[in-house]
Amino acid sequence: MRRPIIAGNWKMNNTIAETKALIADLIPLVKDAACDVVVCTPYTDLAAAVEATRGTNIKVGAENVHWAEKGAFTGEISAKMLVELGVEYVIIGHSERRQYFGETDETVNMRVKAALAAGLKPIICVGETLAERESGKTAEVVTRQTRAAFKDIDKDELDNIVIAYEPVWAIGTGKTATAEDANDTIKVIRDTMAELYCPKCAESRVRIQYGGSMNPKNASELMAMPEIDGGLIGGASLKAEDFSKVVNF
Repeated sequence: MRRPIIAGNWKMNNTIAETKALIADLIPLVKDAACDVVVCTPYTDLAAAVEATRGTNIKVGAENVHWAEKGAFTGEISAKMLVELGVEYVIIGHSERRQYFGETDETVNMRVKAALAAGLKPIICVGETLAERESGKTAEVVTRQTRAAFKDIDKDELDNIVIAYEPVWAIGTGKTATAEDANDTIKVIRDTMAELYCPKCAESRVRIQYGGSMNPKNASELMAMPEIDGGLIGGASLKAEDFSKVVNF
């Protein structure tokens, strides 16, 4: 059985003080969770989050990582820097990074390789826009993005990687794919992984989250789907009670 994983993506929210308070509220609410629990915070909050979660079942992730070990990349953070802080996971290829900051399939792959080389666990995001969905290109888009992200990635790394299917049109809009639609698209991604590696690998070792506005009201229905292994949670991760309800689906 694939162990579920629920990760919060805080995006550009929360000061250090707010981070400490939110995690303090969250710890008792998720201590008995039957899934892996991750909070992905802004860079300035990472050290505080690592310290606040120490000794708990909550892991900490970053929201992005650069592909180079060091160099003239103003404003960027390397995988080595994240590891030194005690970070375990990192989101790569989020649609907001693709849309606003020029992230491409190629740079996603480069970042994944850098993260893995440093010992981080990537959460790789794939997903289609509304226009792509309406033109019937969902399967084509997620297949292309998945293939590109995993270029030259050895199958031995599959246990250290999470995929998040996040339909771009459902992020921050309150819109959500039906549980069946989300499940069907995640099946396309899993089938792609079966082709890239092997059917058994895809079935037993590849965890795929749904990342399109999962919240306390729809988490149970989405998590009941056979292909959905968790959620990458945006807005609902900013309140301890809401996030805990998703975690304890």
